[in-house]
Amino acid sequence: MQLLSGDARRAVFAPLDDGALRSEAVVRRVGSAIALGLLGDGEQLPAETELATMLNVSTMTLREALAELRGLGLVETRRGRGGGSFVQARDDVLGELADARLAELATTDLRELGDAHGAVASAAARLAASRASRVEIARLRDIVDRLARADSVTGQRRAEGRYYVELAACAQSVRLTMQEMDLHLELGQLPWPPAHAPALLERIVAAHRAVVEAIEVRDPAAARTLTEEHIEARTVWSIELRLRAGGEAVARREVS
Repeated sequence: MQLLSGDARRAVFAPLDDGALRSEAVVRRVGSAIALGLLGDGEQLPAETELATMLNVSTMTLREALAELRGLGLVETRRGRGGGSFVQARDDVLGELADARLAELATTDLRELGDAHGAVASAAARLAASRASRVEIARLRDIVDRLARADSVTGQRRAEGRYYVELAACAQSVRLTMQEMDLHLELGQLPWPPAHAPALLERIVAAHRAVVEAIEVRDPAAARTLTEEHIEARTVWSIELRLRAGGEAVARREVS
């Protein structure tokens, strides 16, 4: 199941705007897109010169990033006719990248990311309660059901990302949809909370079901509030995970 794949691709390959550490930014962007399912296992990436232009990086920077992605096992480069760089989805590597990205961010960064996501998603939920068609609501409910049934971290993360993208699409706003996809390319770089606390999956599913029900009964205020509350809880989980990881790192240094 792919949603808004054309827009999603534009978000994946949009120009990078962070001038520092460009090769690392390319690695994070591609890794996040793989984690969210926007780049599928076995999918061929654009040619090097084309991809460098799309991402607004030099060819040398792109080659450095591809070399790192190959070293991580997320990209395979084949030579000869029909060759190129191809995606390899590996849960273990994606998990390691997510943990490393979490360690790079301060709790204030996580709070700001949560604030931005809360603003966009809650606005989308409010508008969806007034604008979404029955078909769109049924599609949203189906995505939540898929999330509940997903039996892998990657499957759960991908269903979650698609829930929020489809929620924005239900608001019938192209700008909100693009903002949501941009945010999820950042959120996809962070650990998936249920991977560390499996019981959280039930809470996430229940929260999404409540929002879908509010949209179905045309209650914009409830849809917005429920979305805000859930994303606030998700932000707190990420901050707690960051603090716990930081405490464990300090403890290891003290022992050594």
